[in-house]
Amino acid sequence: MNAGLRIGIAGAGSIALGTAALLAQRGHQPMLWSPSGRGTDGLESGVSSHGAIELFFNPRIAKSAEELVAENQILLLALPAWGHKEVMDELAPHIAQGQQVIISSHASMGALYLMRLLKTRGLSIPITAWGTTSVTGRREAGPVVRVNTVRSKIDLCTIPEDLSKDAMAICHQLFDDRFEPRAGLLAISLSNLNPQNHLGIALGNITRMERGEVWSQGQNVTPKVGRLLEMLDLERLAIAEKLGLKVKTIFEHFHLSFHVPVASISEMNQRMHEQGNGGIGPATADSRYVTEDVPYGLQLTALLGRLVGRPAKLHEAGIEIFSAMYDTDFAKENNLLAALDLEDYGLEDLQQASLSGILN
Repeated sequence: MNAGLRIGIAGAGSIALGTAALLAQRGHQPMLWSPSGRGTDGLESGVSSHGAIELFFNPRIAKSAEELVAENQILLLALPAWGHKEVMDELAPHIAQGQQVIISSHASMGALYLMRLLKTRGLSIPITAWGTTSVTGRREAGPVVRVNTVRSKIDLCTIPEDLSKDAMAICHQLFDDRFEPRAGLLAISLSNLNPQNHLGIALGNITRMERGEVWSQGQNVTPKVGRLLEMLDLERLAIAEKLGLKVKTIFEHFHLSFHVPVASISEMNQRMHEQGNGGIGPATADSRYVTEDVPYGLQLTALLGRLVGRPAKLHEAGIEIFSAMYDTDFAKENNLLAALDLEDYGLEDLQQASLSGILN
C-alpha cells in the first residue's frame, strides 16, 4: 500500500471525521476545515474514533478554504449537500491544475457546478462523484466520532470522463479497492439511496425525532416502513432502466454497506440492529434526513422521473408531505439545481453533461 497522501476534507461532522479516521488508519494525512469555523474547535489535540474504527489520531486543521487547498493535492467534500455550493464557491478560486476533487457523497449534479466555476478559470481537473460515503457514523460530544460501518463498495464516476483512470488510481490509493465505476453523474445520482431511505425512515419515525428520543434506526425499519423503502426503490430503478443505467438495488445497498444477508429490507435492518450497527435515528426534526435529503436528493430523482416519463410518485408525495409538515417549500430549497437551471435543459443535454462535465 502506498501511504502518506495529504488530503484536505471540507467538513467537520460525522462523515468528515469518520472519513478522516479511515484515512489516518490507512497511513494518510487528513486535514479538516470547518466552513463555519466551529466544527474544528477542540480537534487540535486529536480525535478519538470508536466502533468500526478504533483509533486516536491527530488531523491537521485548516483555518480557511485557501489553506485547505494550498496544503493538499486532493480535496474531499464531506458535508451536507446544502453546504456544497457555498463550499465550492470558496474553494474554486484557489484550486490549481493538477489537483483533484472528490465529492462524498455527490448530490444534485453539484459536480457540474464546480466544473463550471473551474472552467471560467481555464482549469480542467478530475472531479470524482461518489454515490455514497465511505463510512456511516455519528459525531459525539467532544472530539469523538463513532463509525458504525465502513462500506465495502462505493459507486463513483469522474468528470471529465477521460480523466477517470487517474482519479480511480487515487481513490484506490486512499481508500483501497472498494469502488464500482458507473457511467456518469446521472448513474451516480441514481446510486445514492440515502434520500429515498431517509424519506421512509423519517416519515415512519417523525414523532420520535420531534420528541428527541433515543431510538434504534435499524429496529424501527419495521415491515411497513421496510415495504415503503422497497417501493421507493422500484421508482428509482425504473428511472435508471429508462436511462439505460446500471445501479445497485436497495437490497445490494444494505448487503454491501452493512454486511448482512439479503432478505426483506425490514429483516436486513433487524439483523443490523442485532449486530449493533443499525445506527441511532435522528433525535431532532431539524435533521439532514429531511432538510438535506428532501430538497437535494428527492428533488433530483423527481426531476429525472418527469424527464424520462417515469414519474416518481412516492418521491413527489414525500416532498409534498414534508413541505406541509415543515411549512417549507422544499422544492425551492435546492440552490445547486437553481444555479444550474437544470429545469431548462433536456434529457440529452443532461446525459452528455453527466460524462463531459459541460452543461451547454
